[in-house]
Amino acid sequence: MHTVLRNATELSSAERHQAFFRNCVISGTIDFIFGNSAAVFQNCLIVTRRPMDNQQNSVTAHGRTDPNMKSGLVIQNCRLVPDQKLFPDRFKIPSYLGRPWKEFSRLVIMESTIADFIKPEGYMPWNGDFGIKTLYYAEYNNRGPGAGTSKRVTWPGFHVIGRKDAEQFTAGPFIDGGLWLKFTGTPHILGFKF
Repeated sequence: MHTVLRNATELSSAERHQAFFRNCVISGTIDFIFGNSAAVFQNCLIVTRRPMDNQQNSVTAHGRTDPNMKSGLVIQNCRLVPDQKLFPDRFKIPSYLGRPWKEFSRLVIMESTIADFIKPEGYMPWNGDFGIKTLYYAEYNNRGPGAGTSKRVTWPGFHVIGRKDAEQFTAGPFIDGGLWLKFTGTPHILGFKF
């Protein structure tokens, strides 16, 4: 299954749903993966494009408004890269993995390859300190020149997690993938790739 999803500013807003994307090419500039669903992106190519002048890029903006909601964005075994027009200026134009759209924003990036265009801090605030104490952002076992976590934000809600904590965000438990993904005919991994 190969799908190309493209939009300059917004990709998908699947409110309160379970979603699974595999082998997709997803591209955009500002918050192009957003919403309040429980969504897993596996084996996707996530391409950040050159924004308009005086703008920065943010791949994700999750909108969880209640800490008890089982929603969040999970990026697993994906490649995050700049497009050809952004590439020459990738160190001049700030690009981030995400920002907290709502107070309890949740994003987990694991087993993915992150190119060098992502700023070392990794994440940017939405507005001042909104959400930075209540969000949950985590990274696990990523690779590539943009995957280093030593200079990531020092927000209370950012975590570098281990395998045990990451497991709850795999497709099996996070979106109940074992109950329905097999019926879609879409290849999938319920647990870890590595």
